[in-house]
Amino acid sequence: MKPLLLGAVAALTMTSFVAAQGLPPGPKVSVVAVTQPLPTQPQYTRVDVPVLKEGLAAKSGGRIEVQLSTHAERNLSGTELVRLARSGQADIAASTLTTLSGDVPILDGVDLAGLAPSIDVSRKIAEAMLPVVNKDLERFGARLMAIYPFPAQVVYCRAPFTSLADLKGRKVRTFGNSLVDFFTALGAQPVSIGFPEVYSALERGVVDCAITGTGSGVAARWPEVTTHISNLPVSWALAGYMVNIAWWNRLDPPVRAMIEQALQQVNDEQWALGAAATRDGLDCAIGNAAGCKIHSLATRPMTEVPATEADKAQVKRILSESVLPGFIKRCGARCGEVFNQVIAPLAGVKAGG
Repeated sequence: MKPLLLGAVAALTMTSFVAAQGLPPGPKVSVVAVTQPLPTQPQYTRVDVPVLKEGLAAKSGGRIEVQLSTHAERNLSGTELVRLARSGQADIAASTLTTLSGDVPILDGVDLAGLAPSIDVSRKIAEAMLPVVNKDLERFGARLMAIYPFPAQVVYCRAPFTSLADLKGRKVRTFGNSLVDFFTALGAQPVSIGFPEVYSALERGVVDCAITGTGSGVAARWPEVTTHISNLPVSWALAGYMVNIAWWNRLDPPVRAMIEQALQQVNDEQWALGAAATRDGLDCAIGNAAGCKIHSLATRPMTEVPATEADKAQVKRILSESVLPGFIKRCGARCGEVFNQVIAPLAGVKAGG
């Protein structure tokens, strides 16, 4: 049997043993983890806290102690996460791929605007690209262990609209390069505004529309300052959990296997939450109490704007004609080759063709 295969079998055996037996006695292991932007987000309260913090402590018999915190609690913007993990100031760190792409440009290609019409397609792309992006990320001393979604990123507007075509000429709050390319091609005026300032910008008319997750907008009380919400996913704000490779390699194999198993559980639960929270956010925004279980019900119900076939066709066209070329221009020819090899068969769109 080849050494690589032997190693894989040994790792699988160790993970299975740890899952069945728990950790053998040994010294305490303290893990510093910085994950979600805010401590109130369901991604943090419903997944990270019960699985990483409480779950690992329970399953390890108290041997693994995770010091879990959010970006806000550490006064971080999110852009520092690769460097935080690389320097060893955090053993596990999570942030959106768009944010991390400043250091590793190919990460932007995993969640381009218009790329994945459904969360299922988004997950297939994320899983296919994980080993590819790690080749670049590991040069920074970090490794992505999982890529997960936030709820679908959709458009909230202060005034009525019935299709994407109606957004032409409107000022739209965006984030990340591919969303700027997307809304520019649509004929809108992209505006960069930090998430905490978007509410007041919508209230004062500094922007006409803004894009964020269905649930994120509800949590930030955007229904108070907007009237219409699209149900068309423009992107998924994919994020990832990274580990410091030097720290990871130093862990005792049973400890590493238990943490790896927990991160896999986190991954599965975050994808399930992303799917559930997408519709939940829409239901909360439009005042459908029966469907609003994760977020808070809007006190001023909005109007849901259903995606038309023309909208879906326009998204594909803009992806092909504007978003993809923009990504390759920023990232380089190699990124286009990787896209065509790995993502194109899943997304049904090819760079340069």
